[in-house]
Amino acid sequence: MHGPDDAAEQIAALLDGIVRRQRRASREGFGESVTHGQFRVLRTLDNADQPLRLSELAARLGIVPRSATSVVDDLEAAGLLERQPDPHDRRATLVDLTPEGRQILTTLREKRRDVMVTQLSRLTPDEQQTLAQLLQRLAED
Repeated sequence: MHGPDDAAEQIAALLDGIVRRQRRASREGFGESVTHGQFRVLRTLDNADQPLRLSELAARLGIVPRSATSVVDDLEAAGLLERQPDPHDRRATLVDLTPEGRQILTTLREKRRDVMVTQLSRLTPDEQQTLAQLLQRLAED
């Protein structure tokens, strides 16, 4: 390494590789049936604790409503979420997870955690703690 730009590029590449490996391993058994974008939709709906309008879902994901509609269509066809009328506005539609969607989300989260546990097992407990502290500092706004 010759300077901060080289270090930044190397760290970015390493983090990208780790995240890709984790995503790939956590999807094993699901094939490509749940993409990262679909996982984000499932996770966002789960974190909302209530059904969301498509426009609100898109806003929380930082995407345009048309993109959200496309992902919702695919997840609805797979039986992982459902549309329902908004009781407060009959023109609006709410989106919520189905029990199958909640189960897949739980399974994917468990697999992701298990993959990370395996990756972290290469580090000593002190190294794991140091890594967590450093990543926390980088994650702060």
